Amino acid sequence: MQGQGHAQPVQRPPHEAVLVLLRVVFVALGVFSLGLLTWVMMLRLAAVTRRSVDWGLLVAVAASDVLSFVLLGNEPGDDVNTTGGYLGITLLFGTLLATIVYYLVAEVRHFQRQRAAYAAQTYGYAPPASPYVTGTAPLGVQPPHTPPPHTPPPNTVPPMPGPPLSQPPIPAPPQRPAPVRIEQVRAELDELSDYLRKHDGHHEGNREGGR
Repeated sequence: MQGQGHAQPVQRPPHEAVLVLLRVVFVALGVFSLGLLTWVMMLRLAAVTRRSVDWGLLVAVAASDVLSFVLLGNEPGDDVNTTGGYLGITLLFGTLLATIVYYLVAEVRHFQRQRAAYAAQTYGYAPPASPYVTGTAPLGVQPPHTPPPHTPPPNTVPPMPGPPLSQPPIPAPPQRPAPVRIEQVRAELDELSDYLRKHDGHHEGNREGGR
């Protein structure tokens, strides 16, 4: 079985000032040629990015330029008077404007991604995902290991010793008076009634003797 191949080294992109100068030159070629050299910008872009979509757009821009030249060449005079001539001018300048915008945006993005990939290769950090730059991470650079989350054990601290909880005192049942006391009171009442009875009888006897 064949292992995974190593990523090709990313070339260092040109300086930003050089890139700006090249963009100005290629855009000026298309503008000052009145759209006749619009395809040169797409040729530059396709050679830089090496994408099939840019090669296809190069062919489309070249075909549009050729068609606009044919329509303008069929004009009977120097001035544009027919529908074909107006269509050729519209197609020529419309293709020029669309090509300038697409060329500038696509090339700027391409070199931004290339610069990020080169920095990742040089300093060893992961580059952003890019449809232009493919390959694995640089050798010796491993993704950071994230340890699994650690769950602390539950807190099982034994309770601290302390004095036992005091229970509320149980109220004593009410004491009943002793039956001896009742008997004593009853005897005193009996003695008192006997005394009164005798005293009343003694009174009555004295009264009868006096009569």
